[in-house]
Amino acid sequence: MNKFIIIFVELCMIYQALGDLTEGSASSDHDTNEVGHEDEIYYTPQLDYKHPQWCHVLKLSNGQVSCSSPRGGHHRGSLGTRCSLSCDRGYKRLGRSSVQCMPNRRWSGSAVCRRIRCHVLPLIDHGMYSCTRGFVVDSRCDYNCYEGYQIEGDHYRMCQEEGTWSATEPTCADHDPPKLKCPLSRVKVAEPGKVTAMVSWERPVATDTADRALQVLRNGPESGSDFPEGIHVIRYTVSDQAHNTATCKFTVHVEVRRCPKLKPPMHGYLMCSSDGNNYGAVCEYHCDPGFERTGFATRICQLNRNWSDEAAQCIFMDIKTDVRSAGALLDQFYEKRRLLVVSTPDITDQKYRHQNIMLQKAECGLDLRHVTVIEILGTPPRAIGRIKRQQLEPEVIEGLRAM
Repeated sequence: MNKFIIIFVELCMIYQALGDLTEGSASSDHDTNEVGHEDEIYYTPQLDYKHPQWCHVLKLSNGQVSCSSPRGGHHRGSLGTRCSLSCDRGYKRLGRSSVQCMPNRRWSGSAVCRRIRCHVLPLIDHGMYSCTRGFVVDSRCDYNCYEGYQIEGDHYRMCQEEGTWSATEPTCADHDPPKLKCPLSRVKVAEPGKVTAMVSWERPVATDTADRALQVLRNGPESGSDFPEGIHVIRYTVSDQAHNTATCKFTVHVEVRRCPKLKPPMHGYLMCSSDGNNYGAVCEYHCDPGFERTGFATRICQLNRNWSDEAAQCIFMDIKTDVRSAGALLDQFYEKRRLLVVSTPDITDQKYRHQNIMLQKAECGLDLRHVTVIEILGTPPRAIGRIKRQQLEPEVIEGLRAM
């Protein structure tokens, strides 16, 4: 009787095992990676079945599956096998971290590995970036600035495993000053008879790698101005929007060619145009009353800084007063000097005395330095004619009064 009971129990166990095998085969066409119930309890079955492949072999894209079986060895799909699920670097696991092969030939859960992404980096002003692998983990994005700008801050950023970017966003700053080139310095010789020179040049143009519209400021006379003798410094300045400044300068040297200063002749004087001894100046020689000029009347300052011709001289003018006619007297002044005849009937006349004082002081508007004065005083027969202290003959006096 006891032997019969033992055999019956063993047959029941075999029948239950065959029933489970039949149920597993019927469900083999369905998804064998279906997530199990979250509240399902893991356990290790005590049954030892002859068929080791109970659940399908687990595969995890972009991840790793590490299993341990109660049977040991390579029985990764046997009943009771436990598998831990992990994702590769750059991927995040969604689902179970570990699963178990259940008696119903299904795993107790599942997981997927989703790629970790960092947010899209914004563009930076005056620059750009390029990335090695887009916006996924371990991608490196290098920043570069446009020409004329320099990077400030980190030069690159890395997409980290937690989905955040390393470092901080850099900026592109303009540290390059504009380029400004002035004209060459120049020397200008004043034109004949002038002590200034008109100088012109091309206005410098500024360029900048960052800014396109630049305002150039000038310090000094503008192009086309008349520059006096000497050295003049012209400066130009330009600034960009970042307040980077560039300056340049050049000189304008106005040269006045000058001759040695002329000495006035003895018993005479000089009258010169322009500045007296500059290139193109004309100097006239004049003699004092009673003296006449010999030699060239004028001299010109030449470009080689030498005077033309020779210096004139003033020699004593020998006026012959013993002539018998007014014409003979006046012929001595022809093309040599100017003559002023002053006549009065009475030497005590107040108008004459006043006139005589004005002549001596040259207040009458005449330059008397080159005028010879003949005085005729009184009336005939007591009329007196004289040139300074030289007395004139009566016939000459009458002839002068009759003219």
